[in-house]
Amino acid sequence: MKLNDLRDNPGARKAPIVVGRGIGSGKGKTCGRGVKGQKARSGVSIKGFEGGQMPLIRRLPKRGFKNIFAKEYAELNLCILQAAVDSGRIDAAQPITSESLMASGVAPKARDGVRLLGKGVLTAKLALTLAGASKSAVEAVEKVGGTITLTVKPKEKKAA
Repeated sequence: MKLNDLRDNPGARKAPIVVGRGIGSGKGKTCGRGVKGQKARSGVSIKGFEGGQMPLIRRLPKRGFKNIFAKEYAELNLCILQAAVDSGRIDAAQPITSESLMASGVAPKARDGVRLLGKGVLTAKLALTLAGASKSAVEAVEKVGGTITLTVKPKEKKAA
């Protein structure tokens, strides 16, 4: 086989429809847009317009609340952390921060920091400094003799 023998599969490339070239072409005069009106013009489309009737999106009730100040943490499970230590991507002797986790590619981009979750088993003794951690993750780290420092103080529950 030579380079000049390479071809696309039949039907892989389709020629674009040429519009506005006379009535014999089938797409002449109005170019398949019909006649007159806003939708016959280029660059105009009315999303959700229902001919003067109240649009569906405005008929439905609004529900819920989106907290714009909510923190968004990158989540990291113990099993992934242990696998990174075993593979040598993380040095267990050095203190581990969210920056070192991102640099080694273990944690995705840390939006507001990295939060450690308790899924999996940890066997390495680690010194961690992270934004947050679940109770089970803190217990697992301390059980193997490691330390964990949280940079964001956990919220205390209000007494009712």
